[in-house]
Amino acid sequence: MPFEIIPNSGERAFLKVGDKTLALFNVATQFYAIDDSCPHQGASLFSGRLEGRVIQCCAHGLRFDLTNGCLVNSSQLRVATYPVEMVEDKVFIVMGCGENHE
Repeated sequence: MPFEIIPNSGERAFLKVGDKTLALFNVATQFYAIDDSCPHQGASLFSGRLEGRVIQCCAHGLRFDLTNGCLVNSSQLRVATYPVEMVEDKVFIVMGCGENHE
C-alpha cells in the first residue's frame, strides 16, 4: 500500500496500518520501516534519537540498527523490519510476508 506521508531526508513518519504502528525513517534518501514498539518493553521507537541508521529507544537507551532490526552489537533482541520500495514518487511498505520477527 502506498503512503501519502513521505518523510524528507533526515526525517521520520509515524504510521498506523490496521492494528500495527510503524515508524518510517528516511536516512540519506534510503527508507527504513520498523515496528514502532521496542521489543524490550514496548516503548515507542518513533521519538527515539536517530544517529545514522541507528535508532535509540527513549525508555532504556537500547539501540537498534534500522537495516536489520537487530540490537546494536547483539542478535539477541530485534525489532521487526519491513522492506520499503520506492516506485516513482510513492513509497510502499511490504507487509504480510518476509517480516523480520526472528
